[in-house]
Amino acid sequence: MDIDVKNLHPLEVRLLRHVSLGQNITGNGIVEELGYKVGQCNQAFSWLSAKGYLIETSRTKGVFYELTDFGREQQAKGTPAQRIFGLLANGPKSLPEIAQELNLEKSEIGSAFGQLSKSDVVCMNEENKATRKNDFLPLELEVAASLLTKGLDGEIAESSLSADEKQAMQKISKKRGAANSPFKLIEREELVFQLTGDGELARKAIFEKNITGEELGSVTTDMLSSGSWKTGAFRPYALNAPTSRLIPGRHNPYGNYLQWVKDKLCALGFEEFDGPLVENEFWNGDALFMPQFHSARDIHDVYYVKEPQHCKRIEEPWLSQVAQTHENGWKTGSRGWRYSFDHEFTRRQVLRSQGTVLSAKQLPHAKVPGKYFGVARCFRYDQVDATHGADFYQTEGIVLGDEVNLKTLLGLLKMFAEEIAGAEEVKYVPGYFPFTEPSIEVHIKHPVLGWFELGGSGIFRPEVTKALGIDVPVLAWGLGIDRMALMHLGLNDLRELFTPNIESVRTRRGN
Repeated sequence: MDIDVKNLHPLEVRLLRHVSLGQNITGNGIVEELGYKVGQCNQAFSWLSAKGYLIETSRTKGVFYELTDFGREQQAKGTPAQRIFGLLANGPKSLPEIAQELNLEKSEIGSAFGQLSKSDVVCMNEENKATRKNDFLPLELEVAASLLTKGLDGEIAESSLSADEKQAMQKISKKRGAANSPFKLIEREELVFQLTGDGELARKAIFEKNITGEELGSVTTDMLSSGSWKTGAFRPYALNAPTSRLIPGRHNPYGNYLQWVKDKLCALGFEEFDGPLVENEFWNGDALFMPQFHSARDIHDVYYVKEPQHCKRIEEPWLSQVAQTHENGWKTGSRGWRYSFDHEFTRRQVLRSQGTVLSAKQLPHAKVPGKYFGVARCFRYDQVDATHGADFYQTEGIVLGDEVNLKTLLGLLKMFAEEIAGAEEVKYVPGYFPFTEPSIEVHIKHPVLGWFELGGSGIFRPEVTKALGIDVPVLAWGLGIDRMALMHLGLNDLRELFTPNIESVRTRRGN
């Protein structure tokens, strides 16, 4: 059988020269032995498998945990729970005192204190100060600390963990947004390949024709000036390749879709609002009744702005009214969160992590009744996959009025899911957001990806609306417009919306 090996890619040639018939071929082995990058190795496997030169013989799934820089820091200094527990040995402390003495973020203090309180080893006394109830950390936290030390030696396979270690690891690891988590969860498939009969014939032909994989694919100016091209061996050129197509310009299909959504909402009587990408903690969280010390802040893995770290001021009277609402409920009928509002923390600048920021900033200027929407680009530290991105678009909106209610909200969500996303199957799931009550998540079914969350919604709590000058019910939603585009444009991966592959943009159907 005559096998054409002249047109093999150098990555394929070097791999075939390196292996033998009957040998188990793995990605880790090729990366280590040939110096390939993981992407180069996977590409070579894909090409050779398509040609019938390699065949997959086994596939094993595994879960591994890798210590992050955040985890290394905790291993060196102790976890926030350990440090708080140790500090309280000297007597009761308020949460601001703990934050100042340990130099920890407020969200870290809130999460760690919540862990200790749930384990019944600390509590708040009558003076609203944290105090220890016993002298021993719970087993779960001791196990978590031991895992941090174990992680210094490299990746930890889930199969090597005990039942207690697995339970602890689930709470200190993340697959996405791992920068503020001690461990990063990695799911990996180990594939094993072997040469086929045709692969062995191709390997022999490569040696017979003295193809090394080091052949030159192009001539550079350095080669011309030095004359080294005269002694080099070149890869063959495809002289019969077709000429380039002439393709007219066209609009980006996702850009068209965003404009179509805006036009549709404007036609329904909504007014559009917008705002800056850089916001402060006040509008990004405090104005939405998200307590500064509470673990609810962990919902959003925000990017902090390095310079300048703080904005100059927050508008009044909204700052004072929101601060009092957090501390004692102000005039909202609530008891508030019962802590001392930090006026320095609230000025800290972040990249906008949720479109709801726009709704909060619109409330002081909104008309009653009124309908508003925005298409907001948001940023959260997240592991990028088919349904998640580190930056993404949300369509955010509010409806104000004496007559609006939960039934009105469900009707709006149905319109978004069916008319704008194009989903045929929709379901509503109870949710939790610190700023709405009740809270609802809307889920849609994708023909390939299955069910996924489209976004959250609810009715703003009085602690949000009254502090910002509104005294009527306000419906609010924040939906992932990127995910709606998946359904509408017939895609299976969010990354296709922002692909640098110009061919995909040329052929993708838009509005």
